[in-house]
Amino acid sequence: MINRAPVRGGRPYAPRTLDEFEILPGVADALRRLDAAGLLLIVATNQPDVGNGSQRREVVDAMHQRLRRELPLTDIKVCYDAEPVGCECRKPKPGMLVAAAREHDVDLPASFMVGDRWRDVDAGRAAGCFTIFIDRGYDEPLNERPDTTSADLAGAAAIILNRVNS
Repeated sequence: MINRAPVRGGRPYAPRTLDEFEILPGVADALRRLDAAGLLLIVATNQPDVGNGSQRREVVDAMHQRLRRELPLTDIKVCYDAEPVGCECRKPKPGMLVAAAREHDVDLPASFMVGDRWRDVDAGRAAGCFTIFIDRGYDEPLNERPDTTSADLAGAAAIILNRVNS
């Protein structure tokens, strides 16, 4: 929901190269509005392709450096584990959210988890966050019901700002 995901067979995949890595239109503006409102912006991302050897960590790190340069992000939390067994940080488990909350003094029940995959919604629910599902039309079902749905990050930002300011 921050970057364009190549879709094959109705399912999203991580970009393989820096040339494929594209920040979606409207994302920078939406994040700047949230940042201006004083909100911390923390990305939590699974990168199992690094763990299974089909993606180089340097490529993912370069993508994250670009995000840090171009977007007002507070932090990026990454899980590189290929298998969820025994891993507490890989979404849908809330480990990355809990770690970020501890490091940045975040109140998770007063926080928002925004994402475009079922794992994002499940992790947010498990952490006690208000969940916003960005419906990109992927061919995969949700396990948990999100608190609300939006078409894009700009819409999610409007929902967050409305809730924060009310």
